[in-house]
Amino acid sequence: KLLVGVFKDSLIVRLGPEAAASALKQPHVGVFDITGRPMKGWVVVGPEGVDLDADLRAWIRRATEFVSTLV
Repeated sequence: KLLVGVFKDSLIVRLGPEAAASALKQPHVGVFDITGRPMKGWVVVGPEGVDLDADLRAWIRRATEFVSTLV
C-alpha cells in the first residue's frame, strides 16, 4: 500500500483523514490536490518541511503507522 511519494519538489504523505487534518496545522503542509479534487487523507509537505533527515523520517513513520492499520 502506498504511503509516501514525491510530486514535483514536495513529499506527499498518506495519513488518513484525522491525522491529515491535524497535519495541515503544521508549517509547510498543504492539501494534496493536483486535479481540483483534494485527495482525502493525504497531505503535501513542501521541501522546507523535509529539509532534515529527521523530518523526512518522521513523515514516513507517521504514514507507515496509518497504512499499517489498513486491511
